[in-house]
Amino acid sequence: MNSTFFSRMPNTLIGGFYIIPSMFIIGLIDNFVRFIALEAGVWQFHFIRSCIGTVAIILFCLYKGHSLRPNRLGVVFIRSVFIASSMLLYFGSLALMPIAEAGAALFSSPIFILGFSVLFFKTKVGLLRILSVGVGFTGVLLLLKPDFTNFSIITLFPMVAGALYAMGQILTRHYCADEKTSVLLLGFFAMIGIMGFIGSVFLMLLDLSPETIALAPFFLTGWQPISSEFMFWVVIQASGSLIAVAGLIKGYQVAEPTFVAIFEYSFLIFAGFWGWVIWSQVPDMIGFFGIVLIIGAGMAITIRSLPLKSEQNQFFDKS
Repeated sequence: MNSTFFSRMPNTLIGGFYIIPSMFIIGLIDNFVRFIALEAGVWQFHFIRSCIGTVAIILFCLYKGHSLRPNRLGVVFIRSVFIASSMLLYFGSLALMPIAEAGAALFSSPIFILGFSVLFFKTKVGLLRILSVGVGFTGVLLLLKPDFTNFSIITLFPMVAGALYAMGQILTRHYCADEKTSVLLLGFFAMIGIMGFIGSVFLMLLDLSPETIALAPFFLTGWQPISSEFMFWVVIQASGSLIAVAGLIKGYQVAEPTFVAIFEYSFLIFAGFWGWVIWSQVPDMIGFFGIVLIIGAGMAITIRSLPLKSEQNQFFDKS
């Protein structure tokens, strides 16, 4: 019955049924990162979380008899690098700014998806979508408010994360549509775990000064003793991430990235709500306006792209 129901639905809506619950979970568990940041750095967090996630995926696949052999090892590897790098930058910024602001900058990814689609796949776009890109980047600048007189690259972490995330999702659709969800999930968790281990050990050996670490404690802290509080929140985060990332991968496999990306904006609602409930975080008016511009630009890009799907890419929208 369920398969019949889904078979009668457009792929875009099916993707939405995977994306929105995933965003609800992520919007909640990402608010727990501030608890984790009190105990250790982002690199160690991702390494430990990866160990939990990787073991869980392997055990599940062994139990179900699922193969973990990728069809295109190189593409899965590159995709994993993009997504893992994106998440490291995003999580590294969560301890520095409200989650709604970091999330909004991250979810400028539809703008980057359009740009990369033009650059790499020669997708033709019209004036409206070009203007939408400009509006979206204006929103990012209003949201992040970079101080160019006292510039810090850390301010741009969420936006760079959005660009890397967009590349990963484009690869998911165009080159990984026939990969098993478990394969892509394992690739992501394994890659971010490797990066986390290397980063935490490197920072420990580098032995930065307390003044330098204070610039971005969560991002610049090396390996720390593992506390029970740290493990509790990491287990919660890992469990939610396994479910949510699997849903995201599935959503991007069944529909075009530009189409389903609009459903990811539900994250801002969920993250903003939980950020308000747990941390009493509310963006200022300029930041809120920036979020509105980013969402509006992403929606405009998506809506203007929808005819491409219905007409099976036989001609391109010239508006």
